[in-house]
Amino acid sequence: MLRTTPFEPFRIRLSDGVSFDIRHPDMAIVQSKVMVAVTGSEGPDGPAEHTVNCAPVHITRTEALNGARRNRP
Repeated sequence: MLRTTPFEPFRIRLSDGVSFDIRHPDMAIVQSKVMVAVTGSEGPDGPAEHTVNCAPVHITRTEALNGARRNRP
């Protein structure tokens, strides 16, 4: 999903109910874990304040930000 051209923003939902919006392909890095950049008070298009590491096993689904549901990659 990060390599889709043109990029389509999406949401990652985790098993604990937390979700992260990925609005730019540089906001997430996929390795043995998924590192997500979390934006702060300047809004979703502002700079990252911190990162969160997510275990891929806890990603329950992904959704296009326009509301269309996508299956787990």
